[in-house]
Amino acid sequence: MPNFDSFGLAPSLLQAIADLNFEKPTPVQRKVLPMILGGSRDLVALAQTGTGKTAAYGLPLVQMTDQANPAIQAVILCPTRELCMQITKDLAGFAKHTPGVRIVAVYGGAPVREQVWALQRGAHIVVATPGRMNDLLRHRNADLSQVQRVVLDEADEMLNMGFQEELEAILSNVPEDVRKLLFSATMSKAVAAIAGKYMRNPEEVVVGQRNAGSENVSHECYKVHAKDRYPALKRILDFHRNVYGIVFCRTRAETQEVAANLMRDGYNADALHGEMMQEQRDAVMKKFRARELQLLVATDVAARGLDVTHLTHVINYNLPDEPEGYTHRSGRTGRAGKAGTSIVIVNMREEFKLRTIEQIIKKTFIHKTVPTLRNVCESQILGLVERLKGLDTAHPMLDSMLPVVTAALAEMTPDEVLKRFVLLECKRFWDEDKGLSEVTQGDRHQAFEPGARRGNPGDMVTMEINLGRRNRLTPAALITLINRATRGPMVRLGKIRIQEQISSFEAPLEAATDLEASLTRGTFDGRKIGVRIAPGDTITAPHPHAHSRSKGGGHS
Repeated sequence: MPNFDSFGLAPSLLQAIADLNFEKPTPVQRKVLPMILGGSRDLVALAQTGTGKTAAYGLPLVQMTDQANPAIQAVILCPTRELCMQITKDLAGFAKHTPGVRIVAVYGGAPVREQVWALQRGAHIVVATPGRMNDLLRHRNADLSQVQRVVLDEADEMLNMGFQEELEAILSNVPEDVRKLLFSATMSKAVAAIAGKYMRNPEEVVVGQRNAGSENVSHECYKVHAKDRYPALKRILDFHRNVYGIVFCRTRAETQEVAANLMRDGYNADALHGEMMQEQRDAVMKKFRARELQLLVATDVAARGLDVTHLTHVINYNLPDEPEGYTHRSGRTGRAGKAGTSIVIVNMREEFKLRTIEQIIKKTFIHKTVPTLRNVCESQILGLVERLKGLDTAHPMLDSMLPVVTAALAEMTPDEVLKRFVLLECKRFWDEDKGLSEVTQGDRHQAFEPGARRGNPGDMVTMEINLGRRNRLTPAALITLINRATRGPMVRLGKIRIQEQISSFEAPLEAATDLEASLTRGTFDGRKIGVRIAPGDTITAPHPHAHSRSKGGGHS
């Protein structure tokens, strides 16, 4: 395995690497460093977050900087303020023994005047968020006419956050022959489009499998009723005693609610979402990085670009809206060679999403049952026993106190003392636990069988289909599809929800099984149709504005 000194790095950079205690190059560094240092072509590198991408491009950028030229020579674009600051800090570490290289960070949420002054004083490398850099260009406060290299770091994240217009505006302000280096965890359609439009015959590096998750992360799944999601989260947290991780929620409101409930229930947690002031956000992140917080409850947007090492768990309280987003979430644990766990808590009707995610990450979820109260208590007691075993009993006051304690416990047998010891630790879990529905208890959980329904005639059930906007499915197209698949009595449809990769619709309970069978025999847009009836907790009363088959044979 090559060492850093085999890439032709300058002695000053090798000294900085030694100061940072870098031992061996990571796989992405072994592949990318020689390509950037020894080549001139554009580059697309696909690798998970936490694999050493910053050093892979940052070390060459520092080395290739012409210190005699005061102009901006390299621009690094990244999705968030936090990542911008982290990259700048990393580059400063790489340039520790190359003091002539000037690095400036520009990002939103901070006074623009100070950043303009920093640029005016001179900058060789600018690390920027797309929004702030675009603002600086529009007001002519930044000159990119001599830029030689542009890095798009976490390109898929930037595009997911809606920065496509800003990225295109920035790329139109750099010289046409500038070298572009794109780093991304996934090769989404948007990333491929940017690469196709702005990059010339790029070399491609894939570390691991394309769009796959980290090899160091195990993926666990807990299926529960929607109303049992929070009790299940508590059980999981109590069972895994030393969790240091992020709990991902879908919305700001849910983030606030879950964080408030966790804090109320005694967990060391706080929220991170888009409505927070920057000062509040910085304060929460400072505590989380210092491990003064055990859990950070966040939305995808708020957590994008966070660079926090040594997370033990990522918990998906809800799955992300887009399956590719799971790769980013799970990639925040299992970094730097350490093992990590990504947990998903799913509703019983989210099987299609799980299968799609498994195809993306090239791994299979380990399906587990929610820990029982006994499981939780045993875990907590064993943790306490481990701490007891690790205590040093040589304290000078200990021997003098033992007679007093022994006398106080004289009326109890050792067995009674042990029982009370267990009770003292476990009683709070027994008292606080509100109980979960039967479906979350592993030994009583029954797999769903299509067609095995409970309900009354006229009740509506939710059905899921493996088609979405990506397949050009619209409500009208879905209604036509159902109409062609059914004959005979009128079928009334309730709510229709079209998502990116899967969709759902409500159908009468008595027609659901036949509808499932008839639809699965067909295709749509060249794709074989897959349909399942969602579990029983989705039975609803007939929808007042249900779609129905018209006299002409179509659905209205």
